[in-house]
Amino acid sequence: MIVIHSWTFRRWNVLLCFLPFTLFIGLAIIIFIHINNTFSEVDNQPPNALAGKQMPNTILPALSYGDTVDSIFDVKNFKDRVTLINFWGSWCFSCREEHSFLMTLSNNPLFDFISINYGDTEENALRFLGTFGNPFRISGFDPNGRAAINWGIYGVPETFIVNKEGIILHRHIGPLTPMLFKNKLMPIIIQSSR
Repeated sequence: MIVIHSWTFRRWNVLLCFLPFTLFIGLAIIIFIHINNTFSEVDNQPPNALAGKQMPNTILPALSYGDTVDSIFDVKNFKDRVTLINFWGSWCFSCREEHSFLMTLSNNPLFDFISINYGDTEENALRFLGTFGNPFRISGFDPNGRAAINWGIYGVPETFIVNKEGIILHRHIGPLTPMLFKNKLMPIIIQSSR
C-alpha cells in the first residue's frame, strides 16, 4: 500500500512539474493565433489625419523627364479628376520594390497618376525613372521634404487618393501591391469616379 501510494505521488509530482510549461505553451499558441488573425483582418495603417480634408496646397519644381513640358508641379491642376499621388525616393528600397507594379497603373483612364519625389537629388531621381520607367504624368521635386511634412508623410512610399474636389479620401503607407490595389484602393477610385 505504501509502495503504490508513493508511486502515485511521484507520478502526480512529475505531472504537476510539467503543467505550468504546458499551460504556457497552450496560452502562447492561442495568443499567436489571435494576433495573426487580427492583423490579417485589419488594415494595419495608422490613422489618416488628412482624410476628408482638402489636400495641402503643394507647388514644387517639376522633374523634367522625357516629354514632360511642365516646369511647375501644382496639385490644383489635378482637380476635376480622381488623382493618385505617390511619394517616393530613388534611395528607397520599398519604392524600387513597388515600381514595376506602378508601371502597370500609368495609363489607367480612371485617374491621374502623379508623384512627389522626396528627399532626393534631381540627378538620382531622373536616373531612377530612366532605369525603371516613368509611370507618372508629372513628378514634383521635394528635396528638402517641406511638402512631405505638409502631407504628414511617415516614410516613403506613401500613396494618396484624392477626389475630383481635391479632398483626400485614402492614404496607404508602404508599397502598393496588385492585391492591395485591387481590394482596397480600386473600390475607392471607382466610387469617387462616378
